[in-house]
Amino acid sequence: MHRGLRIVAGLFLGFATAPVNLLVVVLARSRATAVARWERRRLEWFLGIDAAEPAPGRAVRYLAIRTAVGLFGGFVLVWLFYGLYWGLVIAYRLVAGDGTGLADDWAEFAWTGLIGVVLLYVEVQGIIGVVALEAKVAHRWLGPSEAELLRRRVEELSASRAGIVAAVDAERRRIERDLHDGVQQRLVALGVLLGRARRNPGAAADLLAQAHEESRHVLEDLREVAWRVYPAALDSLGLAEALEAVADRSPVPVRLRCAVADVPPQVATAVYFVVCEAVTNAAKHSGATMVDVEITADDGAVRVSVTDDGAGGADPAGGGLAGLSRRVLALDGGFAVSSPAGGPTVITAVVPRAGVAPDGAPAGGVPSGRAPAGEVPCA
Repeated sequence: MHRGLRIVAGLFLGFATAPVNLLVVVLARSRATAVARWERRRLEWFLGIDAAEPAPGRAVRYLAIRTAVGLFGGFVLVWLFYGLYWGLVIAYRLVAGDGTGLADDWAEFAWTGLIGVVLLYVEVQGIIGVVALEAKVAHRWLGPSEAELLRRRVEELSASRAGIVAAVDAERRRIERDLHDGVQQRLVALGVLLGRARRNPGAAADLLAQAHEESRHVLEDLREVAWRVYPAALDSLGLAEALEAVADRSPVPVRLRCAVADVPPQVATAVYFVVCEAVTNAAKHSGATMVDVEITADDGAVRVSVTDDGAGGADPAGGGLAGLSRRVLALDGGFAVSSPAGGPTVITAVVPRAGVAPDGAPAGGVPSGRAPAGEVPCA
C-alpha cells in the first residue's frame, strides 16, 4: 500500500512538472540540466528508478520527451481518481439506501461493480506502464547513449591495456633492482669470501663459515624476489595459505578473515597482490599497529577489504597502489582507496569471478599467527 501511494505521488508530481519541463525546453534551456537532475531525484525517491546523471547536451531532449510522458501519466491518474470517486458514490448509495434504485436492484449493482473492478485493473496496469515508460525514457535519454557507452568502454580498455604494459615494465625494473641491489651484491661478497679462503688456507675455516652464512642470505633474497614475482603457494596450497604466509611475514599484526574458496587463478593472483601490497604499505609507511584483511564473496565477485589503523595519507596514484588498480581493472573489477589524514586507510577491491561460495558460508577466516586469539580460522 505504501509503495503504491508513493508511485501515485511520483506520477502526480511528474504530471505537475510536465508543463515546467516544456517551458524550460522552450524558454530556458540553460536550466535544463538542473531540472533534469530534479526529475532524476523524483524517479529515484518515488518510483525506485535508478537513472544516470544528465549527460551534457541530453537534458533538453530528455525533458522534451518526458513532458509527453508526464502528461500521459496525469491522464491515467485522472481516470483513476474518477473511477474511485464513482466507486465511493455507488458504495454510499448502497449503504444509505436513498431510493435511487441501486440498493434495490442487486443485479445492476453487481454488474456495475464488475465493470468497476475491470476498470480498476486496467488503471493499475496503466500506472505500471507509465512507470515503465518513465524508466525507459530516463535510461534512453538521461544517460549516455549506447554509442557513447561503447566509446567509453573502448577508452577504458585501451587505458587498461596501456596500464598493464606500464605495470609489467615497472615490475621488471623492480625485479632487476632487487636482484642488483640484493642478490648480486651478496653473490659478489660470497665470491670474495671464497677467493680469500683459497688464498689464505689458515683462515679458510672462518672464511668458509662466513661464506656459508652469506649463501644462506642469498637463498633468502632469492626466495623473497621469487615470492614477490609469484608465490608458489597460490598453486600448491591455495589463496588462503598464501595470504597466511603474507600475514606471518608481516612486522605488523594482521587479522585475516576469508569466506571464499576455489578462486580462479587470475582472481587469486589479483587478490593476493592487493593484500600483499596493502599490508606492505601499512608496515612501511602508515605506522599502523593492526591490519584487518577481509575477503568475501558478493554477487558473483570476490570483495577484498584491507584496513589499517595507521596515520593515513596514502596516495592512490602512487606506484604500488596504481599498479594494483591497473591489475584489478584489467579483470573488469573495481579498486578504491580511502586514506584521510589521521587514518584509517581502507583499500577495497572487487574482482568478478565465477562460482561464488554459497551465501551461507561462514564469514570468518583464519587469523594469522600474529593475529589476536578468538578469530575464526580461514577456510
